[in-house]
Amino acid sequence: MTASPYGQAGTDAAPACPRHPDRVSYVRCQRCNRPVCPECQRPAPVGVQCVDCVASAQAAMPARRTVFGGRVREGRPVVTITIIVLCLLAYVVLRTAEARTALVFVPFAGESEPYRFLSAAFLHGGFLHLAINMYALWIVGSVLEPALGRWRFAALYLVSAVAGSVGVLLFASPYELEWITPVVGASGAVFGLFGAVGVTMRRLGRDTTQILVLIAINTVIGFTIPNIAWQAHLGGLVVGALLAAAYVYAPRKRQTATSIVATVVVAAVLVALAVAKYAIS
Repeated sequence: MTASPYGQAGTDAAPACPRHPDRVSYVRCQRCNRPVCPECQRPAPVGVQCVDCVASAQAAMPARRTVFGGRVREGRPVVTITIIVLCLLAYVVLRTAEARTALVFVPFAGESEPYRFLSAAFLHGGFLHLAINMYALWIVGSVLEPALGRWRFAALYLVSAVAGSVGVLLFASPYELEWITPVVGASGAVFGLFGAVGVTMRRLGRDTTQILVLIAINTVIGFTIPNIAWQAHLGGLVVGALLAAAYVYAPRKRQTATSIVATVVVAAVLVALAVAKYAIS
């Protein structure tokens, strides 16, 4: 008779943990009945379970979803933090105007270098500009990302950023100075988040007075203080609100499909608007 490597009852072999064969354990998993060492033990309603059984049970469980279809995750808002880090790195690495020339958005250059529509959203004109936008992003992103889920939040931010540049393009005239004026900043994307928060709170039946006042104040600032691209604010705000409406008002059973279609359609409309503007300019 041969002995089981896990030390089954009726054999002379000492029971050993399958994951750590050099460790003897007389405690067994309540699900698979294998020996489990202290390192591999996980508390269970009765006794303990091994890490393999716990992992299998977790994988079999359906993912928890928010009311808007986003996956419930523990921890910090990863997408928000990633965007902030990228903006900080861009500020540190691309300090000189020469280093940023190829990435800023300039209406006349957008047709031949369309990447500028997005790259400009990760650049800032100064530390105060960067600090204000990143603070707003952190405050709003910490609430919105867990509610919408990571991919919806990322899509909302990026499409709103592009919408900000498109807004600048649509209001620019080839015969005016703004056609060759560079624009940078995450303001368009941040205003998209402002619009999304307002729509989301409205969908939940919450009071939207504070967010509306915040949007109004920032809109007035954009029109009264020079060197602020209010066109980018407007473009981001409108698109962010539209996308958020599609995300949060989608039927429960078709939330993912509706969100994907809405994101693609809005992005396509922005591209069409930009193409049309260049065609008539």
